[in-house]
Amino acid sequence: MIEVLDDEMRSAADPLAAVEKLATGFHFTEGPVWSRRGYVLFSDIPVFRIHKWENGKTTVYRDDLRNPNGLTFDHQGRLLACRQGGVVRIEKNGEVTVLASEGVVAPNDLVYSITGDIYFTDLRVPGQGRSLVYQITARGALRVAADDCQGPNGVALAPNQQRLFVADSRAKVVRVYDIAGDGALRNSRVWCEIPDGVDGLKTDEAGRVWAAGGERIHVFNAAGKRIGAIPVPERPSNCAWGDGFGTLYITARSSLYRVRTKSHGTRTY
Repeated sequence: MIEVLDDEMRSAADPLAAVEKLATGFHFTEGPVWSRRGYVLFSDIPVFRIHKWENGKTTVYRDDLRNPNGLTFDHQGRLLACRQGGVVRIEKNGEVTVLASEGVVAPNDLVYSITGDIYFTDLRVPGQGRSLVYQITARGALRVAADDCQGPNGVALAPNQQRLFVADSRAKVVRVYDIAGDGALRNSRVWCEIPDGVDGLKTDEAGRVWAAGGERIHVFNAAGKRIGAIPVPERPSNCAWGDGFGTLYITARSSLYRVRTKSHGTRTY
């Protein structure tokens, strides 16, 4: 049963909504993304696979990206993926185009902006240098967008695309940045704390943040107040909107889950 800490949660999700297990038997799932063609893609990191779930069946979509992680689409419907050592784009003909690699070690999650900019996190293990938030501009330039997170992980745009939320997993907080006209990040501040830790996150059209942390998807309202949570049978890593952006798909360790919501997720592609 969904946990309700504030009445606003009842307008975000039905307290009796069930968390459904859709597929299982994987190694470590991450990076779910919904295709407008009616299927979900998600990464199985240790075995270098991106899986496709469609109509109750799971198939291998790709198996040639090393340690795939966060996934999203661009405005042309091309898949963007974090993989070990870089960020890539899968072209319509299946070929792989490298978008970022120089100095990049462990890309974790990414989001595509309506401006054509891509923001992604590079969550490095200790000893590999500083963990950073990067921007790939619409013209293809790579630059450091933020360097103040201890462990930048999940990343999501506000519904008006004027702010960027970043999960700082090591600090156990979500930071928010204002986005300048050129896509640069400004005015960094802590937006909320999640003592259980925080991984992937998404926003909805009401400005709420849905963040994977501990054994739950925590839900915060637009002011950063925790209003409820969705318990998940396995520790969740990330989430994504699908089915007309009114269903939350959740990757959690060995499985893929979903829960119907009253909220509608932010559309970024």
